[in-house]
Amino acid sequence: MIVNDRITDYIRSLEPEESPLIHEIGKKARQNGVPVIREETAAFLKTMTAAMNPKAILEVGTAVGYSTLLMAEVMAFDCHITTIEKYEKRIPEARSNFEKAGETKRITLLEGDAEELLKGLTGPFDLVFMDAAKGQYLAWLPRILELMRTGGMLISDNVLQEGDIVESRYAVERRNRTIHGRMREYLYELKHSPLLTTTIVPIGDGITVSIKK
Repeated sequence: MIVNDRITDYIRSLEPEESPLIHEIGKKARQNGVPVIREETAAFLKTMTAAMNPKAILEVGTAVGYSTLLMAEVMAFDCHITTIEKYEKRIPEARSNFEKAGETKRITLLEGDAEELLKGLTGPFDLVFMDAAKGQYLAWLPRILELMRTGGMLISDNVLQEGDIVESRYAVERRNRTIHGRMREYLYELKHSPLLTTTIVPIGDGITVSIKK
């Protein structure tokens, strides 16, 4: 628990209903254990997207397209999202969801490993949302920064790891120690990079918001 459960429940109770399609996508994903962003994180992402008024968005980690469509719902008509997904079993569902939403022209889904696909992108991107393999955030960061415009925003999800981030590496499960260490390094880099101004927001599973100087 990062934020008091009663506070989280109250925040969620204030949220207006999502569109029927997006609500169904999120509900189905959570029931099936698909790692989509939490409801309070969804509201935060939509607000940041609206505030940035981006023309080009990069998302690393599509899953079934839930967060992609949340951003599409509030972005300008002439904005375009490039989203990357590696897990083959989720890609057809994401494509189907984009078709149902009528967003296939404003969303480009790239299939494959993010490290390789990022090399082929040109940018610049106004907004980047990272929500894929947490242990790779630090490795992807240099290329992400190259693709971002000055003044662009980078949002990274799941950075507090259910609160485990404050524990010593020996207090977390052995299988999570590598990710734990890399996430700590990532957070340190975000906060100390001369290229970024970063805040850590303790909602959902923890989010960072970084602005490229």
